[in-house]
Amino acid sequence: MKALLVIDVQNGIVNLGDFKEELSLIERVIKDFKENRSPVIFMRHIDESEESPMHRSSVGSELHSSLKDYADNVLEKHTPSSFFNTELSSTLEKLGVNHLFITGFETEFCCMFTAIAAFDRGYKVTFLKNAMGTGNTAETYDMQGLDINDFVGKVLKWSDAIEVLDYDKYVEKYKAEKTI
Repeated sequence: MKALLVIDVQNGIVNLGDFKEELSLIERVIKDFKENRSPVIFMRHIDESEESPMHRSSVGSELHSSLKDYADNVLEKHTPSSFFNTELSSTLEKLGVNHLFITGFETEFCCMFTAIAAFDRGYKVTFLKNAMGTGNTAETYDMQGLDINDFVGKVLKWSDAIEVLDYDKYVEKYKAEKTI
C-alpha cells in the first residue's frame, strides 16, 4: 500500500516565503491520495526551546491554514527525521504501507532525512521534489544560484535508491492508477 507523508507544513516555515505553487502541488497530491482512500500522514515539527518559532505553544508550530483541514492523522517529531523517536514506523506498519511518497517543507533537512530513513527501513520512496519547499535560500548556504529542491532531488536520484519525480511525472506515472 502507498501512503503520503506531508512534512512540516507549518506557519513558522510557510510564512517565510511565497510558497503558493508548492502548497498547491502538495494539495493536489493530498487530494489524489484521499480520493483513492490511501493514507495521508502529516508530520509536525516541535521544538522545545521557547525562543523557537516551532515551539509547541507558538502559532508557528501550527499546521498552515491552507492544508490543515486535510490533516486527519498528525504525528509529532523533534528532529529532521520523521522516523526518529516518533510513531511513524508503527503507524505505517499498522496500515500495511510499503511505498512512501514524500512532500512538505525543509527539503534539504526534514524531507531528505525522512526519505533516506524510509529507504533504510525498506520502503520504496518517491520524493516529489517540486511539491516541497524550504525557508532557506542560496544565500543561506552562501552558494549563489543554488536551487535547493533541484540539488537535493539530483543527489537522491543519483543514489539510485530513491525515486525522484516532479509533479507532472508523478501524475503521468501514478495518477492514472486506479489506487495510489
